[in-house]
Amino acid sequence: MKNILVTGGAGYIGSHAVRALIRAGYQISVLDNLSNGFAEFVPKGVKLFKIDICDPKELDAVFCEREFDAVMHFAGRLEADLSMMHPEEFFYVNCVGGFNLLETMRRHGVSKIIFSSSAAVYGEPKSIPIKEESDLKPINNYGRTKMIFEQTLEMYRASYGFSYVSLRYFNAAGADPEGGIGERHHPETHLIPNILKAAKGECDFYLFGTDYETKDGTCIRDYIHVCDLADAHVLALKYLENSDVNISRAEIFNLGNGSGYSNREIIDAARRVTKSNFKIIKKPRRKGDPSILIADSQKAEKILGWKRNFTNIDQIIETAWKFELSK
Repeated sequence: MKNILVTGGAGYIGSHAVRALIRAGYQISVLDNLSNGFAEFVPKGVKLFKIDICDPKELDAVFCEREFDAVMHFAGRLEADLSMMHPEEFFYVNCVGGFNLLETMRRHGVSKIIFSSSAAVYGEPKSIPIKEESDLKPINNYGRTKMIFEQTLEMYRASYGFSYVSLRYFNAAGADPEGGIGERHHPETHLIPNILKAAKGECDFYLFGTDYETKDGTCIRDYIHVCDLADAHVLALKYLENSDVNISRAEIFNLGNGSGYSNREIIDAARRVTKSNFKIIKKPRRKGDPSILIADSQKAEKILGWKRNFTNIDQIIETAWKFELSK
């Protein structure tokens, strides 16, 4: 298997996965409408199809132009808070667009897919750390659309023999130490890049929610470096490659560091890295934010042989800070 289509490959996590796939010897094509991605994140020599997955005719044209052995699917909406205000947009892109992709794959005989899922499918977990068999009870519409697409993948496995790996990762953070790509969203809703913008003096920093039932009243999250996530995607692809071609595969893996940091602890770490004592403005909770999300990633370690190279939060933030300063 060599020819891989990466949807959302000009975005934050997708662009890091593209670099990892190229290093692993794969031939890559990127499909991205650039609504949340950037053409400059796509390496030179990689074909970029500026296509929207919600347009089945354009999707079909891509699959007619090139043959693919597998798809790595990152394209979609990701802002949990906005999903509560505009559920129709998230359903349309994440579910309808995802369905268009699966149907196009089916028509063209492509049956292997790696899906960029999320810990948001779990909602407020009953126990920590979270295992893959934990109940799926998302509390925001973003998580609901991820869950719906996972269920759709299982339908296509059972009915059409698709093989898939769904990677439920927790809070992606950091940037490629080699530079050139990193986290950039418009609008930016993620904690670490907003902290770093405040450290640069570009904006105020808003801390949403200080009344959670946690050690310091703020949300606790499991931060995983984006390059470690990219490595996991390559390993997942190799897992499908090495599977019996006559047997459809379905696996789900959590990807996290296995340790949680509160928002206040992330602020403290960012202050250490940036040497900036930026101002904090407290705000009420955002709708759809769980209190605590921490991953149990032992399954990925055991089955995929996945190992994390970035385990220290200061180290993770340092790579993000380097990218932020380069912008």
